[in-house]
Amino acid sequence: MPRATNGAASQQRHKKTLKAVKGYRGARHRLYRMAIQHEMRSGMYAFRDRKARKRDFRALWIARINAACRELGLSYNRLIEGLTKAGVSVDRKILAELAVNDSEAFKSIVELARQHQTAPVAAAPAEA
Repeated sequence: MPRATNGAASQQRHKKTLKAVKGYRGARHRLYRMAIQHEMRSGMYAFRDRKARKRDFRALWIARINAACRELGLSYNRLIEGLTKAGVSVDRKILAELAVNDSEAFKSIVELARQHQTAPVAAAPAEA
């Protein structure tokens, strides 16, 4: 009696994997065993880089906000401090968008933050 290998299911598995790696270079898109390895690896990179993309965009937004703030005479950390004390909850994505596309609105937000930030502490006089 011949050995049953469930060939139809194997073919479907191979076809699914080879379709997923379509466009890869060399043997990676031709040979099933290599295709499995590179599909796994690409999945790991994709998972990792979905997290990294969020970090990269946040860093970009902060850089844009900081540049726009400094043109108006305020640093990024003082802006965030003032907005927190004012109770304004605008995320960095929106602040960066305003800084780039709507400078008047951003200027009013900076002024609001400036009004609510703490006064700088004066240096204590040196005792002689």
